[in-house]
Amino acid sequence: MKVKSVSTKLSDWLFVFVCILTIILCLTPMINLLARSLSSTEYLIKHEVYLLPKGWSVSSYKTVLSDVKYIRAFFWTVFLTVVCTVVSLVMTTLCAYPLIFSKLKGRNIINIYITITMFFNAGTIPNYLLMKELNFLDSPLVLIIPSCLSVYNMIIMRSFFYGIPESLQEAAEIDGADYFTTLLKIYVPLSKPVMASLALFYAVGRWNGYYDALMYMKKEVYYPLQLLLYNILNNVNTVEVATQEGFSKPGLAESLKAAIVMFSTVPILCIYPWLQKYFISGVTMGAVKE
Repeated sequence: MKVKSVSTKLSDWLFVFVCILTIILCLTPMINLLARSLSSTEYLIKHEVYLLPKGWSVSSYKTVLSDVKYIRAFFWTVFLTVVCTVVSLVMTTLCAYPLIFSKLKGRNIINIYITITMFFNAGTIPNYLLMKELNFLDSPLVLIIPSCLSVYNMIIMRSFFYGIPESLQEAAEIDGADYFTTLLKIYVPLSKPVMASLALFYAVGRWNGYYDALMYMKKEVYYPLQLLLYNILNNVNTVEVATQEGFSKPGLAESLKAAIVMFSTVPILCIYPWLQKYFISGVTMGAVKE
């Protein structure tokens, strides 16, 4: 059994310390938010709530769960996230797959043209005019189609496809498989790690997205949950929560905002453990080499 040197042990302990410190820094805001959402208004008004709830109260969560506006925005955001993730993965795969073939005419020009879009953007006003010309304004499609493809994610998937042995493709061609069959039978099954990683990127991006809805959407029925949260937090000085006594309590408004943030954050956090085993291999593109 190999004995670790003193320097190796110190580096291991230093690594553990850094990891623990990072975990604490990441969890502290969430713990504080949870404590605020479960605390009574008296302690919130006095700013006495830090990491532990004081004067336990679940009235804020009852308000959120009983409000049709929040529930509707939540389920609409879930549906939107699922649809956008599926559409984005299909578009990313269909865009990345042809670019791995050296015999594709104009492949270098296509790669340059696609890469340029990563560095140059038309801007807010031209994008708005484009959405208007396409009749996408106030339509759910404006939340799906414009963001259905990320060039950065496409490059990640293309790089992963490059790592799949060409011998598999040649064997499929000998068996009479066309390009589409090769994609479905070989490339897609071998690309589960990168698919899971990109699905996570797209899902988190759509779940946290609100700017497109803020710019192009006026119908509140299509407001995603994050835009609803943005409107509440943006009007922090005017938020008032009516109570049964007939007056408003600022502390209850603070507790309600904390509950809404928890309500919109926890679901997407629950996705990470299910995709964790694919995440590292997908990001680092650890494909099999010949």
